[in-house]
Amino acid sequence: MQIPKDLIEQYNVPAPRYTSYPTVPMWDKDSFSVADWKAAVKETFDQSNEQEGISLYVHLPYCESLCTYCACNTRITKNHGVETGYIDSLLAEWKLYQEMMGAQPQIAELHLGGGTPTFFAPENLSRLISGLLEGSRLHPEAELSFEGHPNNTTAAHLQALYDLGFRRVSYGVQDLNRKVQVTINRLQPLENVRRAVREAREIGYDSVNMDLIYGLPFQTPLSVAQTIAEVLQMRPDRIAYYSYAHVPWKRPGQRAYTEADLPTGEMKRALYEQGKATLLAAGYEEVGMDHFALPQDTLSRDFRLKRLHRNFMGYTTSHSKLLIGLGASAISDAHGTYAQNEKGVEAYQRAIGEGGLASTYGHLATEEDQIIGQWMLDLTCRGELDWREHRDLITLTMLIDLHRMQGEGLIQLYEQGLRVTELGMAFIRNICMVFDKRMFESITSRKGKQTFSSAV
Repeated sequence: MQIPKDLIEQYNVPAPRYTSYPTVPMWDKDSFSVADWKAAVKETFDQSNEQEGISLYVHLPYCESLCTYCACNTRITKNHGVETGYIDSLLAEWKLYQEMMGAQPQIAELHLGGGTPTFFAPENLSRLISGLLEGSRLHPEAELSFEGHPNNTTAAHLQALYDLGFRRVSYGVQDLNRKVQVTINRLQPLENVRRAVREAREIGYDSVNMDLIYGLPFQTPLSVAQTIAEVLQMRPDRIAYYSYAHVPWKRPGQRAYTEADLPTGEMKRALYEQGKATLLAAGYEEVGMDHFALPQDTLSRDFRLKRLHRNFMGYTTSHSKLLIGLGASAISDAHGTYAQNEKGVEAYQRAIGEGGLASTYGHLATEEDQIIGQWMLDLTCRGELDWREHRDLITLTMLIDLHRMQGEGLIQLYEQGLRVTELGMAFIRNICMVFDKRMFESITSRKGKQTFSSAV
């Protein structure tokens, strides 16, 4: 699909990715308290545990080297002696949450992210997962997954986690062109990716996923085409095709190259459309923002059935209202009330070692936050919005923006809501911004200045 250049120029502005509402920079941190957070966890747990269960995210921040494109909270070290103490802290934090819940948690979703989870030795990952599952039970449709680096994900890692119930692995491939890899400090030979995929399938993993990024320094239409062609030879079940977030004011490592090295604006969007066309032609289906899956994959199924969900881990088929994040910088979500742990590893471990939670700030959801948060889910997961029950929240400014977007072909308005067009999906983050009351309230305080990456 050819995206009009004037629309790209108009909408290529800083915008959130809307894995939450409000987005983290817009949280009302002054009103947050640990006591209120504990109450929100308990209430949400009691409402959701027996039916949909809970989600569990574990942040493992360690990496042996820094990939400069990365916006995750990481700790760079080659000292693997840190593994034992960090796992001890994770298990101690989980025990605090188990005590807070007051009943046996039913885990519907468990994901290991980072950092590089496969930085940890297989035996240490086994100890971690066994400890998390102790005193818990798995939902009948539980999904256990982890992020793996093809360079250091071994057959021993894969087997250890498979034996504990993991059936999905996601490999961070990003790009296979050597010049791009050198620039972003992610040297990753194709043979390592092929080996990691082959071993996962031989062991029995149901789903092998890959992350790719467009908009990286020195990418060209030819180099991206070559990367996707190699990826398609391995036939991953899901492909996340993310937009590179250039935020050097937050990630100094990105100053290793300049904006002149990046395919920006019209060219960057063309790289996405080129990749999208290739993936669709290969039999994949587009799912929400930046995601593709084979038709038989549960992600595609739930998208077609309008049952897709989205949380801090991205798109998911789990519908739990309670997400517990363990580890440094991990974010938890209790039905729109949020808490984030200390970002520094030492500060996180110190807080847990003193016997308390490491959640030092967050956001207590208002009723309006929960309504608008559901709107964001409807837009990003289903491409539609019905506001008839909360028409009073629609302002004149919103309607003006929406009528302009309809004239541009991005949405189709009807009396009580809207549908996003195929063209509009390219600008879904901009469409979500129309309803972002917290962001508009912060404009006068300049709270949102230089916070987000560009939308297109």
